Amino acid sequence: MAQLTFVRHGQANTGARDEASYDRLSDLGHQQARWLGEYLHQTGDHYQRVYCGTLQRHIETAESMGAATFGEITVDPRLNEFPYFSLEQAMQAQHGLAPPTSREEFAAHLPQVLAAWASDSLENVDESFGDFAARVSDVTADIAAGKGRALVITSGGLISTVMRETLRLEIDGWAQLCLAIMNSSVHRWQMLLERPMLTQFNAVPHLETPERHYAQTHI
Repeated sequence: MAQLTFVRHGQANTGARDEASYDRLSDLGHQQARWLGEYLHQTGDHYQRVYCGTLQRHIETAESMGAATFGEITVDPRLNEFPYFSLEQAMQAQHGLAPPTSREEFAAHLPQVLAAWASDSLENVDESFGDFAARVSDVTADIAAGKGRALVITSGGLISTVMRETLRLEIDGWAQLCLAIMNSSVHRWQMLLERPMLTQFNAVPHLETPERHYAQTHI
């Protein structure tokens, strides 16, 4: 049976206001990824297949983790994040919702953006909700159809969307998952009767020791 281990990238450039500026790891993000790679090796984890999105933060996370030591990495653009900054800009222009300036404002902002996107209330965005959901479903099914354990390095929005499908969540629940997923966190599914069963969520064992608590980040 296939087992899928999804990893969210390490902390990116959190102060950015556009996708190009955001799409690189911070120094802490590289460290989070290094610690995760060390942890996986120390615990004897092994994978028959390794996958990664095409975004720079995905590739840098894979490199700092040493993911290539588990096997050849398949790079797939279907594993990329949804276009948050495009959605944010459309939400401001079309619905007058100002961009968030703090973590608390972001927590209130994201559910509104995702709800508008999912209801097709935003025009001229980089990707429709339907197209995003379809590619996430397709790439997850393709990976799940393979044999053995798969390591997948991607983004929080994509991981939460796989969870949304698994748990049949409404939009508000999906938004809460997006907000909860930590940088460099580990999430696992086991295929059972041709359906993915969630067995682990938001694990950061590589950041649990007291001297690493500062490295537990969401954004």
